[in-house]
Amino acid sequence: MNQRQKVLNFLGLAQKAGKLVTGTDAVILGLKAKKVYFVLVGSDLTQNSLEKITQVSSKVNVIVNQDFTSDEISQAIGQERKVIGLIDQKFSKALKQKIKEGV
Repeated sequence: MNQRQKVLNFLGLAQKAGKLVTGTDAVILGLKAKKVYFVLVGSDLTQNSLEKITQVSSKVNVIVNQDFTSDEISQAIGQERKVIGLIDQKFSKALKQKIKEGV
């Protein structure tokens, strides 16, 4: 199994553990409430939605990752989504490490 697939499998685990919020509006609300610690957006997200998310995430110093397509994210979490936010610090730290190891 390659590193990219390991990251996607970890996203599925985070979903099952209830450690994700999904959708642009929910992630933005979570960022504003400082409850989202890491954001993944599909590389094919519209520019308008991406700008909304990056504006809020930059204000609260949260990283936005665009290494995966919306299809990959959707398949990993079992529902069609282009934007997800991790709401658990330990899961966020682990996911960042897995991505850093190479995707």
